[in-house]
Amino acid sequence: MTTRTPWRPVALLAGLVLLTSACGGTTKSDVQQQQSSAPAGTASSAPAADPDAPLKQGLKIAFLPKQVNNPYFTIADKGGVDAAREFGGAGKEVGPSDASASSQVSYINTLIQQKQDAIVISANDPNAVVPALKQARAAGIKVVSYDSDTAPEGRDIFVNQASAEDLGRTEVQLLAKQLGNKGKIAILSATPNATNQNTWIEFMKDELSKPEYKDMELVKVAYGNDDDQKSFTETQGLLRSYPDLAGIISPTTVGIAAAARYLSDSPYKGKVKLTGLGTPNQLRKFVKDGTIEAFELWNPADLGYLASYAAAALASGQITGAEGETFKAGKLGDYTVGAKGEVLLGKPTVFDKSNIDDFDF
Repeated sequence: MTTRTPWRPVALLAGLVLLTSACGGTTKSDVQQQQSSAPAGTASSAPAADPDAPLKQGLKIAFLPKQVNNPYFTIADKGGVDAAREFGGAGKEVGPSDASASSQVSYINTLIQQKQDAIVISANDPNAVVPALKQARAAGIKVVSYDSDTAPEGRDIFVNQASAEDLGRTEVQLLAKQLGNKGKIAILSATPNATNQNTWIEFMKDELSKPEYKDMELVKVAYGNDDDQKSFTETQGLLRSYPDLAGIISPTTVGIAAAARYLSDSPYKGKVKLTGLGTPNQLRKFVKDGTIEAFELWNPADLGYLASYAAAALASGQITGAEGETFKAGKLGDYTVGAKGEVLLGKPTVFDKSNIDDFDF
């Protein structure tokens, strides 16, 4: 369990534009690069936690999202970089422009060479990045996964945006409420190997197995690979294959925006219900024009912010990733490491016409 301040609106971006292509990997540096003090011990010989240890100054923390120029990660990583500046560190975002399983490996290798103090990664594949991350940890670099976890042996801590079970079940509950618990539905996911997506989908399927959903049928799980155009095309394909489709769940910010764009200009607008995970700025117009009734998300800036503080606490020796350890995360308050090194940000928020204008991110 965590202790945190209540959700509040965060003015991060005046406008959020979805960029669907980029020429190769991109690096976004913020504060000046500073040399940190002696590197932390390796994963196999880490000293015991010292909760009273001060945060080291000049820590170098690199954020490695699934892909750069994805609006969700732009917001999350900015939150992390802002946190690094807050505690006197240097934060940056690096990463691939595609979300393939192995696309992050070369970036990890480069970050090892740069002797970063911590790598904060959202894994495109839970296993493909593990060998490189093991090398990073052996070199004394702390590894925090966020948003999408790696296999446990690849990281020290996983900062989870919300309970996977809560997210999977509430997505079904949101859509079921709109459909009166009847009709054929589909899921538009990101990549087939995305850890978080697959975990949520398993809970969605389990929720759908309950008696109250006996009149709802999951007909397909489609994959848009967190690519705008492919997600748009997959939405079109779902409706061609299932003209009586009643609803779509898209638990990815890229997918839900692409699906909303297709539905808003089609005869299915208002007839096929769409929900999932998205940002208010990205989906505001679709909520107001009736394409989307309600969707949900945690605050991605807070997720990056918390991951940054967790990385700093690890690199400073305040925590090791063991269950029961606690650390302070700036404005978010105190957090406790749970089972399997998981730190939970908190509950997601549902956005609809009644509250969407209260948020700016």
